[in-house]
Amino acid sequence: MERLAEFREAFALLFEINMGVKPGERIVVFGDRAREDEKLAEAEADRRKRLTETAEALGAFAVERFGTAEFVCFPATPSSGAEPPVALWRAVLGEANVARLEAGGILTRLLEKNADADDLEKARKIAVDGRREVADVVVALANNSTSHTRFRALVNAAGGRFASLPHFDPEMFFTSMQVDWQALAARTARLADALQGAVALRLVTRNGTRMMFGCAGRRAAGDDGLLTGPGSFGNLPAGEVYLAPLEGTSEGELVLEYAPTRKLDSPVRLVVREGLVAEIHGSDPYADRLRQAIAGNQLVRNVAELGIGTNDRASRPDNILEAEKILGTVHVALGDNSGFGGAVQVPFHEDYVFYHPTLTAVLAGGKELIVLENGQLTI
Repeated sequence: MERLAEFREAFALLFEINMGVKPGERIVVFGDRAREDEKLAEAEADRRKRLTETAEALGAFAVERFGTAEFVCFPATPSSGAEPPVALWRAVLGEANVARLEAGGILTRLLEKNADADDLEKARKIAVDGRREVADVVVALANNSTSHTRFRALVNAAGGRFASLPHFDPEMFFTSMQVDWQALAARTARLADALQGAVALRLVTRNGTRMMFGCAGRRAAGDDGLLTGPGSFGNLPAGEVYLAPLEGTSEGELVLEYAPTRKLDSPVRLVVREGLVAEIHGSDPYADRLRQAIAGNQLVRNVAELGIGTNDRASRPDNILEAEKILGTVHVALGDNSGFGGAVQVPFHEDYVFYHPTLTAVLAGGKELIVLENGQLTI
């Protein structure tokens, strides 16, 4: 990997500050590589190649620095939210734990995302009882996100710390990863506290987005990048507050200007009724991709997440990992929300960022609190 020397300090900070690695802890770094059937534009193919190289370099650095580390690489999954291959489960959760999941007939249902509540509890118990076999620290540098997977949830259930870096661009080590982490953590906590107790959220943006989200009983959580406690999970770069809107309550229109890794040629408009995407309007190729995803699984239509960016060093609008962290933006996701308080599990989770938003929290009793006004944090 070219420029490896320039990255070594950034790698060290990731393990020492963000993950708080202690001597003797078992570390797994994993990445993925573009599949032969993926049709990638030249710029995207270059980013994917650099991402795979960076994952390999980070894994090699972990082995060199800590000794008790392993790197795993595999062909990219079909989409974010899809479960990773069994080989990664074995490397991270341990051969014996995965054998127990297989023997109980649970693993296949977990991989296919049709496990029921009983399956999930049995899987959790296997992971907790076998926690000594589970990696202490997992750094996910795969392009497609494993954040919203049962795999990640089981790692956390066993006390493993999990950093997810989907769609990462190596240059982020020198931009949004150079934030003042303590200041970001304080800002994120303050915003999350302000949203507790809200029964609804109203979103309005300059581009025509108009939405209401019910959230009674749903708790806002913060992602501040300090993943040092047992069972910690978050993105890197970090910086957001997020919650799962109450299923069936979201109403309005979302006007998308960006896909996860590019600006759309023309906006795509989603009409949302009763918590589901009911209509898709637009000629950009991404509109067809989304229609195909919904045709394959109707649960993709679910309005899964509303988040607010809190990272003042994040600036890139063309990469969803960083874009959703930009201070003063709002992002909305479709698909799976089962990993953070929602009720929908589906192998799909994609976020869309909205700029210059005004976001109002409706509190019990009807009182309103403006959280963002034209992209400026007001609390």
